[in-house]
Amino acid sequence: MELRPILSAMRRRKTGVILIALQIALTLAILANALYVVRDRLDEAARISGVDEAQVFHIRVLDKERDITGSAASDDIDAMRGIPGVLNAAWVSQVPLSNSGNNSGFSVPGASGKPEDKIETNASTYMADTNVASTWGLRLVEGRDFRPDERMLVDEQSPEAPRPKVALISVGMAKALFPNDTSWVGKTFIWGESPPIEVIGVIETLVSPWGRASWGGDGTRSVIFPVRLVAAFGTYAVRVEPGQLDRVMKEAGELLQKRVPGRMMGDSDSMAETRADRYRGEHTLVNGLLIVMTLLLVMTASGIVGLASLWVNQRRKQIGVRRALGARRIDIIRLFLVENMLITTLGVIVGIGLAMGLNTVMMEALELSRLPWEFLAAGAVLLLVLGVTAVLGPALRAASVPPAVATRSV
Repeated sequence: MELRPILSAMRRRKTGVILIALQIALTLAILANALYVVRDRLDEAARISGVDEAQVFHIRVLDKERDITGSAASDDIDAMRGIPGVLNAAWVSQVPLSNSGNNSGFSVPGASGKPEDKIETNASTYMADTNVASTWGLRLVEGRDFRPDERMLVDEQSPEAPRPKVALISVGMAKALFPNDTSWVGKTFIWGESPPIEVIGVIETLVSPWGRASWGGDGTRSVIFPVRLVAAFGTYAVRVEPGQLDRVMKEAGELLQKRVPGRMMGDSDSMAETRADRYRGEHTLVNGLLIVMTLLLVMTASGIVGLASLWVNQRRKQIGVRRALGARRIDIIRLFLVENMLITTLGVIVGIGLAMGLNTVMMEALELSRLPWEFLAAGAVLLLVLGVTAVLGPALRAASVPPAVATRSV
């Protein structure tokens, strides 16, 4: 089939051609970027926290007085360990994926020793009892866990509060501080004005309280110090045997309430509930984008169908003449399909440029990386298939125009 007659017909109807091509371009730009955002948010919502989420919950308490000696927290933990089904319990300063916590800056001197060469990064700063790794179910990939004698009781209101000497860090944190090393135990880093802190162990993963965040990077950089803070409030992490979570959560709350009359009980949430709360916004965004993409595709398909149907009605005489001169039905169908493919291809080419421009804006607003080419390819293929499918109905109607139509208007 020669393209010259098709291109000539498109030039005579250039307004419709331009409108449909622009609609396809705009749809591709939005579709490709929306697909990328959907994939990015679903990956974020499914990220591994490092915690044994199926068997861990957290419970919060608020007492009338500050726990100066730490004995109240120790007694709470011992009491909860006595509940049937409890595997372990620990005091923690913050909870992964809870959207509330502390993030601090850390550094190591550069190889040259010059201040400008030092490596700096931010990380989630967890304070916890020395048994927190076993309580949360963290996986140690190098080094050792805390020893009981390494735990410190720290009063942050004291001007001479001691600083920890050892820490557990996540693999993400280790790679950020020591990018040229593959083994990190025994390395030291600096936290503010503290003396060098030794890395005694490296855990596979511990996500930040915010997941991915601008001030904490991709959410994989975490530090745990063997520190229990002097406070009137406390958060306890509790790990239970499989299938015992709901029962133990209820019993633990009742037990802690009875232990200290007048104490205020805070939230008690499983890690599954904490994850759901943290990523509720991501799932809402994904559902919204899926609706928008569906509506865009329906509108684009409707535009193609409408324009093709209009052209069929305008060209009935021409189609009848072609049929009278020997054109087969398949030739008429192919005419409209090729015409639509040319318009769609034009729209796709323009849409690729629009998609890259939109991605540049979104990189700043949503902290995304550059749009991968496969999303552009997927969007382009989807629109090409949509174009062919949408025009097929009008093309079949055009092919059904009998040759007698030409003679009736002569």
